[in-house]
Amino acid sequence: MTNVAKYVLLFLALLLIATEAQTCTGQVVEASSDKPLAGALVTRGKDVLTTGVDGRYAFPGTCAAVAARAIGYRRASVIPPDGESAPPLRLAAIRPKALYLSFWGVGHQGLRQAALELIEQTELNALVIDMKGDRGGVPYPTAVSLAETIGARKITTVADMGKLIAQLREKNVYLIARIVVFKDDPLANAHPEWAVKTATGAVFHDGEELAWIDPSRREAWNYSLDLAVEAARLGFDEIQFDYVRFPDSPGLHFSVANTEENRVAAISGFLTTARSRLLPYNVFLSADIFGYVFWNTNDTLIGQKLEILASHLDYLAPMLYPSGFKFGIPGYTNPVANPKEIVHLTLKHAIARTGISPLRLRPWIQGFRDYAFDHRAFGGPEIRKQIDAADNVGTSGWMLWNPRNAYTADGLGKK
Repeated sequence: MTNVAKYVLLFLALLLIATEAQTCTGQVVEASSDKPLAGALVTRGKDVLTTGVDGRYAFPGTCAAVAARAIGYRRASVIPPDGESAPPLRLAAIRPKALYLSFWGVGHQGLRQAALELIEQTELNALVIDMKGDRGGVPYPTAVSLAETIGARKITTVADMGKLIAQLREKNVYLIARIVVFKDDPLANAHPEWAVKTATGAVFHDGEELAWIDPSRREAWNYSLDLAVEAARLGFDEIQFDYVRFPDSPGLHFSVANTEENRVAAISGFLTTARSRLLPYNVFLSADIFGYVFWNTNDTLIGQKLEILASHLDYLAPMLYPSGFKFGIPGYTNPVANPKEIVHLTLKHAIARTGISPLRLRPWIQGFRDYAFDHRAFGGPEIRKQIDAADNVGTSGWMLWNPRNAYTADGLGKK
Protein backbone atom coordinates (compact mmCIF):
# COMPACT_ATOMS: atom_id res chain seq x y z
CA MET A 1 0.00 0.00 0.00
CA THR A 2 1.38 3.41 -0.93
CA ASN A 3 1.78 6.26 1.55
CA VAL A 4 -0.95 8.20 -0.28
CA ALA A 5 -3.39 5.32 0.16
CA LYS A 6 -2.51 5.07 3.85
CA TYR A 7 -3.20 8.78 4.37
CA VAL A 8 -6.54 8.49 2.53
CA LEU A 9 -7.62 5.57 4.74
CA LEU A 10 -6.51 7.43 7.86
CA PHE A 11 -8.48 10.53 6.80
CA LEU A 12 -11.62 8.49 6.15
CA ALA A 13 -11.30 6.73 9.50
CA LEU A 14 -10.94 10.04 11.34
CA LEU A 15 -13.91 11.46 9.43
CA LEU A 16 -16.03 8.45 10.40
CA ILE A 17 -15.05 8.80 14.06
CA ALA A 18 -15.90 12.52 14.01
CA THR A 19 -19.27 11.88 12.37
CA GLU A 20 -20.17 9.14 14.86
CA ALA A 21 -19.24 11.45 17.71
CA GLN A 22 -21.65 14.12 16.51
CA THR A 23 -25.20 14.17 17.76
CA CYS A 24 -28.16 16.17 16.50
CA THR A 25 -30.04 17.33 19.61
CA GLY A 26 -32.95 19.65 20.13
CA GLN A 27 -36.28 20.21 21.83
CA VAL A 28 -39.91 20.50 20.76
CA VAL A 29 -42.00 23.02 22.71
CA GLU A 30 -45.43 24.63 22.64
CA ALA A 31 -45.26 27.90 20.76
CA SER A 32 -47.48 29.78 23.21
CA SER A 33 -45.70 28.79 26.42
CA ASP A 34 -42.35 27.21 25.50
CA LYS A 35 -43.38 24.21 27.60
CA PRO A 36 -41.83 20.90 26.46
CA LEU A 37 -43.99 18.77 24.17
CA ALA A 38 -43.77 15.07 24.97
CA GLY A 39 -44.72 12.52 22.34
CA ALA A 40 -44.02 14.76 19.33
CA LEU A 41 -42.72 13.03 16.20
CA VAL A 42 -39.40 14.42 14.99
CA THR A 43 -38.08 13.53 11.54
CA ARG A 44 -34.70 13.90 9.91
CA GLY A 45 -35.08 12.49 6.45
CA LYS A 46 -36.32 8.92 6.96
CA ASP A 47 -35.21 8.87 10.59
CA VAL A 48 -37.95 9.41 13.15
CA LEU A 49 -37.93 9.81 16.93
CA THR A 50 -40.51 10.55 19.59
CA THR A 51 -39.74 13.24 22.15
CA GLY A 52 -39.51 12.34 25.83
CA VAL A 53 -41.23 14.07 28.74
CA ASP A 54 -38.74 16.94 28.42
CA GLY A 55 -39.57 17.40 24.74
CA ARG A 56 -36.02 16.52 23.74
CA TYR A 57 -34.66 14.31 20.98
CA ALA A 58 -31.22 13.19 19.82
CA PHE A 59 -30.24 11.79 16.41
CA PRO A 60 -26.79 10.33 15.82
CA GLY A 61 -24.77 12.38 13.33
CA THR A 62 -25.41 15.87 11.99
CA CYS A 63 -28.73 17.67 12.12
CA ALA A 64 -29.42 18.76 8.52
CA ALA A 65 -33.14 19.59 8.22
CA VAL A 66 -35.25 18.61 11.24
CA ALA A 67 -39.05 18.70 11.38
CA ALA A 68 -41.67 17.95 14.02
CA ARG A 69 -45.39 17.45 14.38
CA ALA A 70 -47.77 16.55 17.19
CA ILE A 71 -51.47 15.85 17.47
CA GLY A 72 -53.36 19.11 17.93
CA TYR A 73 -50.52 21.28 16.64
CA ARG A 74 -49.23 22.74 13.40
CA ARG A 75 -46.05 21.32 11.90
CA ALA A 76 -42.67 23.07 12.12
CA SER A 77 -39.21 22.57 10.64
CA VAL A 78 -35.75 24.07 10.98
CA ILE A 79 -32.36 23.83 9.27
CA PRO A 80 -29.70 24.33 11.98
CA PRO A 81 -26.46 26.17 11.16
CA ASP A 82 -23.58 23.86 10.32
CA GLY A 83 -22.14 22.14 13.37
CA GLU A 84 -24.78 23.50 15.74
CA SER A 85 -27.65 21.88 17.59
CA ALA A 86 -31.14 22.59 16.33
CA PRO A 87 -32.97 25.57 17.84
CA PRO A 88 -36.27 24.73 19.57
CA LEU A 89 -39.06 23.59 17.29
CA ARG A 90 -42.12 25.59 18.37
CA LEU A 91 -45.46 23.99 17.52
CA ALA A 92 -48.55 26.19 17.52
CA ALA A 93 -51.82 24.63 18.67
CA ILE A 94 -54.59 24.39 16.07
CA ARG A 95 -58.04 22.87 15.70
CA PRO A 96 -58.68 22.78 11.93
CA LYS A 97 -62.17 23.95 10.96
CA ALA A 98 -62.43 23.29 7.28
CA LEU A 99 -64.49 23.72 4.15
CA TYR A 100 -64.29 21.19 1.33
CA LEU A 101 -63.34 22.30 -2.19
CA SER A 102 -63.95 19.71 -4.87
CA PHE A 103 -62.13 18.95 -8.14
CA TRP A 104 -64.20 21.74 -9.68
CA GLY A 105 -64.51 24.03 -6.69
CA VAL A 106 -60.80 24.49 -6.05
CA GLY A 107 -60.34 25.75 -9.59
CA HIS A 108 -63.45 27.97 -9.67
CA GLN A 109 -62.33 31.48 -8.79
CA GLY A 110 -65.73 32.47 -7.40
CA LEU A 111 -66.16 29.41 -5.17
CA ARG A 112 -62.56 29.51 -3.98
CA GLN A 113 -62.69 33.23 -3.22
CA ALA A 114 -65.98 32.82 -1.35
CA ALA A 115 -64.37 30.12 0.79
CA LEU A 116 -61.36 32.34 1.53
CA GLU A 117 -63.65 35.23 2.51
CA LEU A 118 -65.44 32.94 4.98
CA ILE A 119 -62.07 31.93 6.42
CA GLU A 120 -61.27 35.62 6.94
CA GLN A 121 -64.64 36.39 8.54
CA THR A 122 -65.48 33.29 10.59
CA GLU A 123 -63.92 30.63 12.81
CA LEU A 124 -62.84 28.67 9.71
CA ASN A 125 -59.09 28.20 9.27
CA ALA A 126 -58.63 25.22 6.94
CA LEU A 127 -59.46 23.77 3.51
CA VAL A 128 -59.84 20.21 2.26
CA ILE A 129 -58.84 20.18 -1.42
CA ASP A 130 -59.35 17.40 -3.96
CA MET A 131 -56.03 16.21 -5.37
CA LYS A 132 -57.79 13.19 -6.86
CA GLY A 133 -61.55 13.50 -6.96
CA ASP A 134 -64.53 11.19 -6.80
CA ARG A 135 -64.38 10.39 -10.51
CA GLY A 136 -60.64 9.86 -10.47
CA GLY A 137 -59.75 13.19 -12.03
CA VAL A 138 -56.53 14.98 -11.07
CA PRO A 139 -57.20 18.73 -11.37
CA TYR A 140 -53.65 20.01 -11.91
CA PRO A 141 -50.60 19.21 -14.10
CA THR A 142 -48.99 16.45 -12.07
CA ALA A 143 -45.56 14.88 -12.35
CA VAL A 144 -47.18 11.47 -11.77
CA SER A 145 -47.16 10.31 -15.38
CA LEU A 146 -49.74 7.55 -14.89
CA ALA A 147 -52.44 10.19 -14.40
CA GLU A 148 -51.95 11.33 -18.00
CA THR A 149 -51.69 7.77 -19.33
CA ILE A 150 -55.01 6.62 -17.89
CA GLY A 151 -56.97 9.77 -18.80
CA ALA A 152 -57.22 11.30 -15.32
CA ARG A 153 -55.82 14.58 -16.66
CA LYS A 154 -58.40 15.37 -19.33
CA ILE A 155 -59.55 18.47 -17.45
CA THR A 156 -57.39 21.06 -15.69
CA THR A 157 -59.09 23.23 -13.09
CA VAL A 158 -55.89 24.46 -11.38
CA ALA A 159 -53.08 25.43 -13.76
CA ASP A 160 -50.41 25.73 -11.06
CA MET A 161 -51.19 23.84 -7.85
CA GLY A 162 -47.83 24.72 -6.29
CA LYS A 163 -48.49 28.43 -6.72
CA LEU A 164 -52.00 28.11 -5.26
CA ILE A 165 -50.75 26.16 -2.24
CA ALA A 166 -48.05 28.78 -1.62
CA GLN A 167 -50.69 31.54 -1.69
CA LEU A 168 -52.92 29.67 0.74
CA ARG A 169 -50.02 29.01 3.09
CA GLU A 170 -49.26 32.73 3.12
CA LYS A 171 -52.78 33.20 4.47
CA ASN A 172 -51.96 30.65 7.23
CA VAL A 173 -54.64 28.23 6.00
CA TYR A 174 -54.26 24.65 7.26
CA LEU A 175 -54.27 22.52 4.10
CA ILE A 176 -55.61 18.98 3.75
CA ALA A 177 -55.13 17.04 0.50
CA ARG A 178 -58.06 14.70 -0.19
CA ILE A 179 -57.18 11.70 -2.34
CA VAL A 180 -59.93 9.28 -3.36
CA VAL A 181 -58.16 5.92 -3.43
CA PHE A 182 -60.02 2.78 -4.48
CA LYS A 183 -63.01 4.33 -6.24
CA ASP A 184 -60.97 5.18 -9.33
CA ASP A 185 -62.77 4.81 -12.63
CA PRO A 186 -59.88 5.89 -14.92
CA LEU A 187 -57.35 3.55 -13.27
CA ALA A 188 -59.74 0.59 -13.14
CA ASN A 189 -60.68 0.98 -16.80
CA ALA A 190 -57.05 1.33 -17.86
CA HIS A 191 -56.07 -1.71 -15.76
CA PRO A 192 -59.08 -4.03 -15.61
CA GLU A 193 -56.83 -6.71 -14.10
CA TRP A 194 -56.75 -4.53 -10.96
CA ALA A 195 -60.49 -3.82 -10.90
CA VAL A 196 -63.20 -5.21 -8.64
CA LYS A 197 -65.18 -7.85 -10.56
CA THR A 198 -68.76 -9.04 -10.56
CA ALA A 199 -69.72 -12.69 -10.11
CA THR A 200 -69.52 -13.12 -13.90
CA GLY A 201 -65.99 -11.70 -14.06
CA ALA A 202 -66.99 -8.36 -15.57
CA VAL A 203 -65.60 -5.10 -14.20
CA PHE A 204 -67.89 -3.92 -11.40
CA HIS A 205 -69.52 -0.48 -11.65
CA ASP A 206 -71.26 1.16 -8.71
CA GLY A 207 -74.49 3.16 -8.66
CA GLU A 208 -72.70 6.09 -10.27
CA GLU A 209 -71.41 3.79 -13.04
CA LEU A 210 -67.86 4.11 -11.68
CA ALA A 211 -65.36 1.26 -11.52
CA TRP A 212 -63.29 0.46 -8.42
CA ILE A 213 -59.79 -0.82 -7.79
CA ASP A 214 -59.51 -4.04 -5.78
CA PRO A 215 -57.83 -2.89 -2.52
CA SER A 216 -55.99 -6.21 -2.33
CA ARG A 217 -54.06 -5.39 -5.52
CA ARG A 218 -50.88 -4.01 -3.99
CA GLU A 219 -49.51 -3.14 -7.41
CA ALA A 220 -52.31 -0.58 -7.79
CA TRP A 221 -51.43 1.27 -4.56
CA ASN A 222 -48.47 3.24 -5.89
CA TYR A 223 -50.55 5.56 -8.06
CA SER A 224 -52.46 7.08 -5.14
CA LEU A 225 -49.35 7.01 -2.97
CA ASP A 226 -47.32 8.86 -5.63
CA LEU A 227 -49.99 11.57 -5.69
CA ALA A 228 -49.90 11.71 -1.88
CA VAL A 229 -46.14 12.20 -1.89
CA GLU A 230 -46.51 14.94 -4.48
CA ALA A 231 -49.13 16.67 -2.33
CA ALA A 232 -46.78 16.51 0.64
CA ARG A 233 -43.97 18.04 -1.41
CA LEU A 234 -46.30 20.81 -2.57
CA GLY A 235 -46.84 21.87 1.04
CA PHE A 236 -50.03 20.26 2.31
CA ASP A 237 -50.15 19.82 6.08
CA GLU A 238 -52.16 16.62 5.94
CA ILE A 239 -52.92 13.81 3.52
CA GLN A 240 -56.48 12.54 3.79
CA PHE A 241 -57.45 9.33 2.02
CA ASP A 242 -61.09 8.83 1.08
CA TYR A 243 -62.72 5.64 -0.20
CA VAL A 244 -59.90 3.72 1.45
CA ARG A 245 -62.25 0.77 1.68
CA PHE A 246 -63.92 -2.04 -0.22
CA PRO A 247 -67.17 -1.32 -2.08
CA ASP A 248 -70.23 -2.32 -0.09
CA SER A 249 -72.19 -4.06 -2.87
CA PRO A 250 -72.88 -7.79 -2.36
CA GLY A 251 -71.62 -10.61 -4.56
CA LEU A 252 -68.36 -9.00 -5.69
CA HIS A 253 -65.13 -10.83 -6.46
CA PHE A 254 -61.63 -9.78 -5.41
CA SER A 255 -58.12 -11.12 -5.88
CA VAL A 256 -58.33 -12.71 -2.43
CA ALA A 257 -61.19 -14.40 -0.59
CA ASN A 258 -63.76 -11.85 0.54
CA THR A 259 -63.28 -12.34 4.29
CA GLU A 260 -63.05 -9.80 7.07
CA GLU A 261 -59.47 -10.80 7.76
CA ASN A 262 -58.43 -10.23 4.15
CA ARG A 263 -60.34 -6.96 3.84
CA VAL A 264 -58.84 -5.50 7.01
CA ALA A 265 -55.36 -6.69 5.99
CA ALA A 266 -55.63 -4.92 2.64
CA ILE A 267 -56.69 -1.58 4.14
CA SER A 268 -54.10 -1.86 6.92
CA GLY A 269 -51.41 -2.73 4.40
CA PHE A 270 -52.21 0.29 2.28
CA LEU A 271 -52.12 2.65 5.27
CA THR A 272 -48.89 1.11 6.57
CA THR A 273 -47.27 1.65 3.18
CA ALA A 274 -48.63 5.18 3.01
CA ARG A 275 -47.14 6.09 6.37
CA SER A 276 -43.76 4.71 5.30
CA ARG A 277 -43.81 6.62 2.01
CA LEU A 278 -44.86 9.89 3.65
CA LEU A 279 -42.54 9.71 6.64
CA PRO A 280 -39.80 12.02 5.25
CA TYR A 281 -42.31 14.83 4.59
CA ASN A 282 -43.55 15.43 8.15
CA VAL A 283 -47.22 15.40 7.13
CA PHE A 284 -50.18 14.16 9.11
CA LEU A 285 -52.08 11.13 7.83
CA SER A 286 -55.86 10.82 8.04
CA ALA A 287 -58.68 8.87 6.41
CA ASP A 288 -62.40 9.32 5.90
CA ILE A 289 -64.29 6.60 7.75
CA PHE A 290 -67.88 5.43 7.30
CA GLY A 291 -69.99 6.56 10.27
CA TYR A 292 -71.29 3.14 11.28
CA VAL A 293 -67.70 1.87 11.62
CA PHE A 294 -67.66 3.75 14.94
CA TRP A 295 -70.57 1.63 16.16
CA ASN A 296 -69.96 -1.76 14.52
CA THR A 297 -67.50 -4.18 16.05
CA ASN A 298 -66.78 -5.89 12.72
CA ASP A 299 -65.29 -4.23 9.62
CA THR A 300 -68.75 -3.19 8.34
CA LEU A 301 -67.96 -5.48 5.36
CA ILE A 302 -65.67 -2.81 3.84
CA GLY A 303 -62.34 -3.43 5.58
CA GLN A 304 -62.65 -0.52 8.03
CA LYS A 305 -62.29 -1.66 11.64
CA LEU A 306 -62.09 1.16 14.15
CA GLU A 307 -59.39 -0.05 16.52
CA ILE A 308 -57.09 -1.05 13.66
CA LEU A 309 -57.59 2.19 11.76
CA ALA A 310 -56.72 4.11 14.92
CA SER A 311 -53.35 2.34 15.06
CA HIS A 312 -52.39 3.54 11.55
CA LEU A 313 -53.66 7.12 11.40
CA ASP A 314 -52.87 10.43 13.06
CA TYR A 315 -56.43 11.68 12.62
CA LEU A 316 -59.66 9.76 12.10
CA ALA A 317 -62.28 11.57 10.01
CA PRO A 318 -65.68 9.94 10.61
CA MET A 319 -68.38 10.92 8.15
CA LEU A 320 -71.10 11.81 10.63
CA TYR A 321 -73.70 13.16 8.24
CA PRO A 322 -77.08 12.43 9.87
CA SER A 323 -78.45 11.54 6.43
CA GLY A 324 -75.92 8.69 6.28
CA PHE A 325 -77.27 6.98 9.40
CA LYS A 326 -80.24 5.36 7.69
CA PHE A 327 -80.79 2.91 10.57
CA GLY A 328 -80.29 5.56 13.25
CA ILE A 329 -78.24 4.96 16.40
CA PRO A 330 -79.32 3.62 19.79
CA GLY A 331 -82.06 5.89 21.13
CA TYR A 332 -82.38 7.98 17.95
CA THR A 333 -84.28 6.56 14.98
CA ASN A 334 -84.61 9.86 13.10
CA PRO A 335 -81.04 11.12 12.68
CA VAL A 336 -81.84 14.27 10.70
CA ALA A 337 -84.02 15.48 13.56
CA ASN A 338 -81.16 14.93 16.02
CA PRO A 339 -77.92 16.07 14.33
CA LYS A 340 -76.24 17.07 17.59
CA GLU A 341 -76.90 13.71 19.21
CA ILE A 342 -75.67 11.78 16.16
CA VAL A 343 -72.32 13.58 16.21
CA HIS A 344 -71.89 13.71 19.99
CA LEU A 345 -72.82 10.12 20.79
CA THR A 346 -70.87 8.61 17.89
CA LEU A 347 -67.71 10.43 18.91
CA LYS A 348 -68.13 9.54 22.59
CA HIS A 349 -68.71 5.90 21.67
CA ALA A 350 -65.53 5.86 19.58
CA ILE A 351 -63.47 7.30 22.43
CA ALA A 352 -64.89 4.80 24.90
CA ARG A 353 -64.09 1.91 22.55
CA THR A 354 -60.54 2.90 21.65
CA GLY A 355 -59.33 5.07 24.52
CA ILE A 356 -57.84 7.55 22.04
CA SER A 357 -57.67 11.28 22.68
CA PRO A 358 -60.61 13.25 21.24
CA LEU A 359 -57.95 15.37 19.52
CA ARG A 360 -57.39 12.47 17.13
CA LEU A 361 -60.96 12.79 15.84
CA ARG A 362 -62.06 15.36 13.29
CA PRO A 363 -65.55 14.64 11.95
CA TRP A 364 -67.13 15.52 8.65
CA ILE A 365 -70.42 17.30 9.28
CA GLN A 366 -73.40 17.79 7.00
CA GLY A 367 -73.86 21.04 5.09
CA PHE A 368 -76.23 19.76 2.40
CA ARG A 369 -79.94 18.94 2.06
CA ASP A 370 -81.05 15.60 3.50
CA TYR A 371 -81.43 12.87 0.89
CA ALA A 372 -82.51 9.88 2.99
CA PHE A 373 -85.42 10.91 5.21
CA ASP A 374 -87.61 14.01 4.77
CA HIS A 375 -85.29 16.07 2.49
CA ARG A 376 -85.04 18.91 4.96
CA ALA A 377 -82.45 21.64 4.42
CA PHE A 378 -79.37 21.63 6.61
CA GLY A 379 -78.82 25.31 7.28
CA GLY A 380 -77.27 27.37 10.05
CA PRO A 381 -79.10 25.80 13.04
CA GLU A 382 -78.33 22.22 11.96
CA ILE A 383 -74.72 23.05 11.16
CA ARG A 384 -74.26 24.78 14.52
CA LYS A 385 -75.65 21.81 16.41
CA GLN A 386 -73.12 19.51 14.78
CA ILE A 387 -70.25 21.93 15.45
CA ASP A 388 -71.28 22.30 19.09
CA ALA A 389 -71.33 18.51 19.45
CA ALA A 390 -67.79 18.20 18.10
CA ASP A 391 -66.59 21.12 20.23
CA ASN A 392 -68.14 19.65 23.38
CA VAL A 393 -66.32 16.36 22.84
CA GLY A 394 -63.05 18.24 22.28
CA THR A 395 -62.23 17.01 18.78
CA SER A 396 -59.45 18.37 16.59
CA GLY A 397 -61.93 20.60 14.79
CA TRP A 398 -64.38 19.52 12.10
CA MET A 399 -64.91 19.65 8.32
CA LEU A 400 -68.03 20.92 6.55
CA TRP A 401 -69.09 19.00 3.44
CA ASN A 402 -71.19 20.44 0.67
CA PRO A 403 -70.67 18.70 -2.70
CA ARG A 404 -71.55 21.89 -4.59
CA ASN A 405 -69.13 23.92 -2.42
CA ALA A 406 -72.00 26.33 -1.68
CA TYR A 407 -71.19 27.70 1.78
CA THR A 408 -72.46 30.63 3.84
CA ALA A 409 -71.60 32.02 7.26
CA ASP A 410 -74.84 30.62 8.71
CA GLY A 411 -74.05 28.53 11.76
CA LEU A 412 -70.37 29.51 11.83
CA GLY A 413 -68.81 31.48 14.66
CA LYS A 414 -67.25 34.86 13.91
CA LYS A 415 -63.52 35.46 14.20
